[in-house]
Amino acid sequence: MLQLNQITTLPNALLTVQSVRELYKILPQPTLLHLEGQRKNPLFVSVLLHGNEDTGFFAIQKILQKYQHKTLPRSLSIFFGNIEAAKIGMRGLDGQPDYNRVWPGGFQYVETDEARLMTKVTKAIAARRPFASIDIHNNTGRNPHYGCINTLDNRFLQLTSLFSRTVVFFTTPKGVQSIAMAELCPSVTVECGQPHLPYGVEHAAEFVDAVLHLSKIPDHPVHEQDIDIYHTVARIKIPDNITFSFSDNKVDIKLDPAIENYNFSELPIGAIFGSTAKNAEFDVLDDGDQNRTDDFFQNEQGKIKLAKPLMPAMITLDEQIIRQDCLCYLMERMDLAG
Repeated sequence: MLQLNQITTLPNALLTVQSVRELYKILPQPTLLHLEGQRKNPLFVSVLLHGNEDTGFFAIQKILQKYQHKTLPRSLSIFFGNIEAAKIGMRGLDGQPDYNRVWPGGFQYVETDEARLMTKVTKAIAARRPFASIDIHNNTGRNPHYGCINTLDNRFLQLTSLFSRTVVFFTTPKGVQSIAMAELCPSVTVECGQPHLPYGVEHAAEFVDAVLHLSKIPDHPVHEQDIDIYHTVARIKIPDNITFSFSDNKVDIKLDPAIENYNFSELPIGAIFGSTAKNAEFDVLDDGDQNRTDDFFQNEQGKIKLAKPLMPAMITLDEQIIRQDCLCYLMERMDLAG
C-alpha cells in the first residue's frame, strides 16, 4: 500500500541530487514537504506526477538552494509524486494509474491506492489553507510553454498569466491535480516544454519564486491584449484494437510524423493527420467523454483529415505515451470579452 511521507525538515541531499532517478534514495516514497515562510498560507507545488518529467523537480531544487540560508517569503508545501516511476525514467509504472488522473473529483480510479494517496495530500494541503497551487509538467512533443486552468475566475487567469500569455482552459480529463486544488485556491498547471532543458527549469523556478513573493493574487480582469486563451474541445485517443505507427506501413493508421509541427497552430479544414487503408478511425472524445469522431475528422480516399478548423496541442511522436494517454488535444480560441 502507498504511504504518504510528510516532513517539515529539508533533506540536504535534495539540494545536490543530479538526477530524479536517484531521488528514491532520499525520498523512498511519495513525500509532502512543508517549509515555513514569512507568510503562513502556503504555496503548494507538485512535481513528478509523471516520473519522466523532471523540470518541476529541478525548478524546486533551484528554489530550495536559493532560500537554503534565508527565510522563504511564503510558506511552501511541495509534493514529490511518482518517485518509483522517476527511478526508471518512465511516466508511470506498467499497470499503474496515472498520478494526474487520481485526484479528488476523478471517477475512474477512486478505489485505488493512488487515489487514496492523493486524497490524503489534498486534505493535508486544505488544512493549511493554501494561497495558490502550481502543478509543473513537461510535454513529450514540441510545444511552447503555456499554462492550464480549469475555471475562468480572474484570479486563476492572473496567476497563469504570470507564467505565459498562452493559456489553455480545460475541464476534462477529471482527476487532475489542478481541478482538485481549484476547490481550495487559485490553481494552475504549467507546461514547460520538453524535459531535461535548462530554459524550462529556469522559467518554472522564476514563476514559483514570483508567486512566493505575492501578497495577494489580483482579482481584476486580465487585459485582453495580454493573453491568448484556448479551450480544449476534444482529445484524440487511438482505440486499443487499432494498430498505429509513424514509420510502419503495415498498421491500421499510419500517422504523419510532421503533425508534431501542428502544435499550437490554427489548422484549416482538410489538414491531414495520417492515412488508413482499413477505414480505421480515431476516437475523438468531447468534454463529456462522448465520441464525436465524425464531427472532427473525415476520411477522404484513405486520408484522415480535419473536418473543421482547430488548433492541436500536446501532439507527441512517442507511441507509448499515445497509448497511455492520448495523441493530442484539440482546441478553439476563446474570447474573454464575449
